[in-house]
Amino acid sequence: MKIPPWQPAAISWRVRIALAVLLIFAVVVISVTNRLLTDRFTDTTRSRAELRIALYGGNLLAELRQNAIVPQLLGRDPTLIDALESADYSLSTQRLISFVEEIGAASLMLLDMDGRTVAATDRNRIGAGHRTEAYFVDAIRSNATIFSVILQETGGYRFFYSRRIQNGGATVGVIAVEVDLRKFERAWAGISDAVIVADSNGEILLATEPLWRGKTEAEALENQTPQSAIERAIQATADWTALPPDAYLRGEAVMRLESRVNFRGWRMVSYTTYASVRERVNGVLALEVMGFAILLALAFYFTSRRTAGRAAIFQRESAELRALNVALQREIAERKRVQQTLAVAEQTLEQSSKLAALGEMSAAVSHELNQPLAAMKTYLAGARLLLMRNRPDESLSAFGRIDDLIERMSAITRQLKSYARKGQETFTPVNMADALASSLSMMEPQLRQRQVQIVRILPDDAVYSLGDRMRIEQVLVNLLRNALDATKSERNPMVEIILTAGETVTLTVRDNGPGIEDLDALFEPFYTTKQPGDGVGLGLAISSGIVSDLGGRLTARNGQAGGALFEMQLPIYDGTKETKAAE
Repeated sequence: MKIPPWQPAAISWRVRIALAVLLIFAVVVISVTNRLLTDRFTDTTRSRAELRIALYGGNLLAELRQNAIVPQLLGRDPTLIDALESADYSLSTQRLISFVEEIGAASLMLLDMDGRTVAATDRNRIGAGHRTEAYFVDAIRSNATIFSVILQETGGYRFFYSRRIQNGGATVGVIAVEVDLRKFERAWAGISDAVIVADSNGEILLATEPLWRGKTEAEALENQTPQSAIERAIQATADWTALPPDAYLRGEAVMRLESRVNFRGWRMVSYTTYASVRERVNGVLALEVMGFAILLALAFYFTSRRTAGRAAIFQRESAELRALNVALQREIAERKRVQQTLAVAEQTLEQSSKLAALGEMSAAVSHELNQPLAAMKTYLAGARLLLMRNRPDESLSAFGRIDDLIERMSAITRQLKSYARKGQETFTPVNMADALASSLSMMEPQLRQRQVQIVRILPDDAVYSLGDRMRIEQVLVNLLRNALDATKSERNPMVEIILTAGETVTLTVRDNGPGIEDLDALFEPFYTTKQPGDGVGLGLAISSGIVSDLGGRLTARNGQAGGALFEMQLPIYDGTKETKAAE
């Protein structure tokens, strides 16, 4: 029977074979893509985790080594030795407080021969007895600096360096330095990975999970695996890229990485989830499945469009195609000439864009590195003076600060690169008081030289904002530097810093300088009122862009009593969730 023109023709065996081959090809491509991308993204995630744990270990070791030399230096301090000899400790506590601000240790304690605290940076500890503590007993018995780990009743640990103080060969007391390693736990709390630090016996000393302290790694992970084999099977089949885990954490497969800390046999272990690998691989696979589904749908659509009039249409189209072929040949020749001209123009435009980006980056780097370079110059001068006076041990502190500034400069260059690129950055809770303290620490040489009065008004409770601490500190340093420059002509320079929390986090920097003349052009690039060589006018422009990227606002106005007032408003962190930077 003849098929009517409007009825679809039966699918031939060749078309069926072609569709079957397409399906097989799709399955093979998806399987190979899944395997290759899973291996590639897993290796990338592992490399990043290895770099991260190496950085954490280096920071921990640097903190321990920095504090290890403090007891040796304080053990030679004549003021502390005289206080122990005369039993007059009226000035000893103040002396220790002046040291702890410069050293950066958690606390300092001066103990007499009976183990009694006679001076301490924490006045609540004065009078307490430590005669049976390891950091007192071992220090009395040894000529070297002693490191002690003390278990607290709350389950955490405290870390001490201690050394006996001698005068004329006789032991007169002990100096104890508490090292603040808990700050690393607080820093690790903002990342998705779990991190632990264990001693040579395998006992966990530091951990992102407080309940793990004091346990071994096996004990900490004992109840972390899924509850049943059925749950594990469901978890393995719920994702196309399920991977064999190194360990289980909160019922989720994780990648385990271990790194040695070159300190008393300590080691650091991190647990990284496979979530990012799964998301990236599944995204690519979903696109492939969609593409093959579209191809299959199109194939079925076109095979069902066979009609009796197709032959006549093809004949008409053939004639039209021949005419189009001639026109296309002429158009191709014309396009070749246009493409040659366009290629030359594109090369010129690309070179101009590169030069413009290079100029802008050079100016920004020059501005942002000026502050650390000035501080390094000050510390180098102090270290040179100490070396000339044959005091090499004391000069190590200055060299340590110079090393911190070099790390700061490296972080600035990485930050500027991220600022140019934008996006792909996770915001974390930032303690604004800590960020302010860090910024003031960086400005310490200028504050000490200028003798500027700093007034800080901070709330009693900690205030958190969701953002990037490094970039927030960059804005604070720029605002403080502008305030210092504005008060150069004042006899009694003063900078007031106010931190408040409401619907937003508001940080205000106010100076008693002459104020701002042109508020409209203040945040424009390369606008500056400073003398040539003192600035290029990029600080406030960069700061305004950073605050905007963080979801906030930076404003400026003149105060009613004179001077300039800068106000930075950032989203307040309510403790619910983290967000990603806007792309």
